[in-house]
Amino acid sequence: MPHATGGPFFDAISRKWLALAERRLLYYSELYRSGRWTHYYATREQFAVQMLDVIKAAKIWARLAGTRRTADAGKDDLRRAA
Repeated sequence: MPHATGGPFFDAISRKWLALAERRLLYYSELYRSGRWTHYYATREQFAVQMLDVIKAAKIWARLAGTRRTADAGKDDLRRAA
């Protein structure tokens, strides 16, 4: 029975999904900046829920790919007090 080593193969797949998740995050960021989100979502809350899901997916794929998202590279998860 052949022994399959899937490590590098699955790493490549997770990096591709990470790239897709980051492109999706950029798309939603541009929707917000341009105000076009109002064409697709009835309320700000609906868009915010979707945006949080997009951010969460990008973070999960970054963790699975073994890298940090480029936007989070210099930041930690805690915000500083104002």
